[in-house]
Amino acid sequence: MLVVTFYKFIELENLEELRDRALSFCQQQNLKGTILLASEGINATLSGEQENLDNFIHFLKQDQRFADIQPKFSESDNPPFHRMKVKIKPEIVTMGVEEINPKITTGQHIDPETWNKLITDPEVLVIDTRNEYEYKVGTFQNAISPKTDHFREFPEFVEENLDPKQHKKIAMFCTGGIRCEKASAYLKEQGFEEVYQLNGGILNYLDSISPEESLWQGECFVFDHRVAVNENLEKGNHEICYGCRHPLSPEDRKSEKYQPGVSCPYCYDQLTKEQRDRFAERWRQEQIARQRQQKHVGAEMPQQSYNF
Repeated sequence: MLVVTFYKFIELENLEELRDRALSFCQQQNLKGTILLASEGINATLSGEQENLDNFIHFLKQDQRFADIQPKFSESDNPPFHRMKVKIKPEIVTMGVEEINPKITTGQHIDPETWNKLITDPEVLVIDTRNEYEYKVGTFQNAISPKTDHFREFPEFVEENLDPKQHKKIAMFCTGGIRCEKASAYLKEQGFEEVYQLNGGILNYLDSISPEESLWQGECFVFDHRVAVNENLEKGNHEICYGCRHPLSPEDRKSEKYQPGVSCPYCYDQLTKEQRDRFAERWRQEQIARQRQQKHVGAEMPQQSYNF
């Protein structure tokens, strides 16, 4: 089972027609995952067999607007998605700043092969544009976190912590590159001159750089049932809390507040006894369904927001 991710900022029209065509083709190919469409472009994460994913990429590239998309592949032992969804959204990655246009200007894209040299320069401020829970799973050496819960909080972080006169060189990165497109465009709009971004994001870096040369520390959070991938782009050691959807390290799962399918150290104190009892019963029913190789028909687990 493979997982493919890609995005492109490009002006799109007739979104409903594109949505229907894409959904129909993905269903024919037995693909699962999510495609987000907006007037500003496309953002997708899909899973399936190699041939079927290749068929979809070929289908998409027949449209000249998508002829140069750069899909990134990784592996999964189990199906990471349960459904196929194609959604029309106001943005393909939500920042909430209308005047930002990555189609016009972004930071300078830096390939993985030269990224190490850049982020070890003492004059460069390295920013992880992802959310705090992603940062805690793993990040680059010397990187700082904006301590955000949602990407739309990034402009506030910039306003309160960064100054074009003080921070002359900024290098940023995210999972697949899409958040950096908007983040770097925003910084350029705010007057920051030397702005760099990791081309293809963390996933491209891990795919290109050997573990011996890598400056990546930890695992990389991904928005599917793998939770996180290691330096070989294989499923890592993190699991998800079925109570709050927070990624959990092996150390987190040793906590007395961790109960599989119910709670973890990040949500235990916010849950009532009634909620914990309800989650425990939901978990018990799901385990019975799995043992019987049946699909659990009860309430679905809370979903993490879809955001690269």
